[in-house]
Amino acid sequence: MNNSHRKGAEAQRFIFVLTIPLDKGTHTNTLFAFSLSLCAFAVNGVCRTLAAMALLLALPALAAPPPPTVAKALHEAGIPEQYVAIYLRETGATKPLLEHQSRAPLSPASTMKLVTTYAALELLGPAYTWQTGLLAETAPQNGMLEGDLYLKGSGDPALTIERFWLLLRDLRQLGVRELRGDLILDDSRFAAPGGDPGAFDNAPLRPYNALPDALLVNFKSTRFRLLPGDNGTGVRLIADPAPPQLVVENRLRGVEGECGDWREGIETSVERNGGATVKVAFSGDYPLACGERNWHLALFDNTTYVSSLFRLLWEEMGGVLRGAAKRGVTPAAARLLASSESRQLADVVRDVNKFSNNVMARQLLLTLGNGSSEAGAQALNAWLAEKGQRFPELAIENGSGLSRRERISAEHLGELLAAAWRSPVMAEFVASLPIAGIDGTMKKRLVERGVAGHAHIKTGSLKGVKAIAGYVHDRKGRQIVAVFLINHPNAAAGQAAQDALLEWIYQRP
Repeated sequence: MNNSHRKGAEAQRFIFVLTIPLDKGTHTNTLFAFSLSLCAFAVNGVCRTLAAMALLLALPALAAPPPPTVAKALHEAGIPEQYVAIYLRETGATKPLLEHQSRAPLSPASTMKLVTTYAALELLGPAYTWQTGLLAETAPQNGMLEGDLYLKGSGDPALTIERFWLLLRDLRQLGVRELRGDLILDDSRFAAPGGDPGAFDNAPLRPYNALPDALLVNFKSTRFRLLPGDNGTGVRLIADPAPPQLVVENRLRGVEGECGDWREGIETSVERNGGATVKVAFSGDYPLACGERNWHLALFDNTTYVSSLFRLLWEEMGGVLRGAAKRGVTPAAARLLASSESRQLADVVRDVNKFSNNVMARQLLLTLGNGSSEAGAQALNAWLAEKGQRFPELAIENGSGLSRRERISAEHLGELLAAAWRSPVMAEFVASLPIAGIDGTMKKRLVERGVAGHAHIKTGSLKGVKAIAGYVHDRKGRQIVAVFLINHPNAAAGQAAQDALLEWIYQRP
C-alpha cells in the first residue's frame, strides 16, 4: 500500500461533528455527525466543498427518525442514526415523505453510477455507440499488408473478447493473412489516468480496479475456469486468454462437500519476471460439487493485454503478424479496413448498473468529457444546471463511486432520481437498475419478502460505506424514490436496515 493510500485510509477514522443553530421556533440544535475522508480536502475546490457542506447543514430539514424496524436494525448493527441519511419521496410529489439528515454530503459508493448513467443517457442518447476500427495507409495486396496496421479505439466500455475476435475475423475475411508492419494501438481518444490500479484498496489484480482506456478490451480480464478433472477427481484450471507470457501453476485439490463459499478456500499468487512472463499459482481446496466456476484476474497492462490478445487470435485464424506492437496515433490518411460498433448506450448502462461495473462507468464519464474525467465532471455539472438542479456538495472524481472523494447528499440523489422518472429516458434508466430478489446486485436480497420484484435499486458498498438508491413500487401502486446512505465503520452490517426500509416502504398504508 503506498503512502497516499495509507493516509487516505487512516483519515477515515476522523469524525467531524458539526452543531448548527437552527432558526428560532425550531427544536434544539441538530447534531450532524458523519465520517469524511481527508482525501476530500486534498482536491481542487476545497473551500467550495467546505462552504457547500456548511450551507447544506445549516438549512432547515425534516429530522424524522428512521422507521422503527430500520432503527432496530441499525441498533443491532452498531450504527448510530447520525451516521445515516435517508430520503423518501413519491415520484409525483414536491415534498419528501421522510428525510433523515438528507442534506449531509456523504460518500455514495456505487450509487454514484446513477448520476453518471442518467447524465450519459440524456446527453449522449440511448442509441449512442462507440466505434473500434482497423485502419491502414496502404491497401492489402495478395493477402499481405505491407505497412502498419492501426487498431483505433474510441472508448467502447464493453468491447468483449467475442466482439474483438469478430473484428479480426472481418479483416481476415477480406483475404488479409500476413501483416508485415507493426500493430499500432491507438488509445489517444482518452487522456486516461495512469497510476496504480491497486491504489484504492491494494488489490491491483481485481478486475473492478481496472483503469479506463480508449482501447479497453475485455476489461483487461483473464478468466480462469475451475472444473472437476476428467476422472472426477482433481481440478482442471484453464486460462482464457492464455498468451505465451502467462504461466499457470495449478496446486488446487479437489475435495468433497458442499460448494458453499468456494472462493474462501482458494489462494492466488502472482510472480512477474520483468516484462517477460507472469506466473499465476492457484492453491487450496476446491469443492468438486461446485462444477465449473470462473475466477477473473487483471494481470496485464492494457498495451500488453490487447497486443497479446490480438496476436493470439490472429494466429488462431491462420494469420501472421511480423512486426511488433506499440502505442501510437492513427494518421489522418489511414483508411478503414474493418470496424466494430458497440452495443447501444442503453444496453451498456444496463450492465453498468445491474452489475456495478466500475471501469464501464469511468469510460462513460471520459466519453462525456471528450477524454477527460475533469471535463466529464464539468459537463455533468453543466447538465444539472441546465435542468435547474444545483448540487453544491457534489464531488465527482471518476463517476463510478470507487472513490473516497466522491460526495453527494441523499436529498440531491433523491431529487435526481425524481427528475429521471420524468425524463424521456426514464424507461431505459429504470430498466438498468437491479430488481430486488430478481437480478443484478439485488438478486439474493429480499428474496422472500413482499418487496421482492417491486423495487429497482442500485447498491453501493465500500469499506465504511453502504448505500442503496432507486425506486419502490409499493403495494398500493405508488412509486417511491428511496435513498439510504450509511457512512460508518460498521456500514457493512447495515444491509438488514436498508432491506427493512425497502420492505417498510412497500408495506406502508
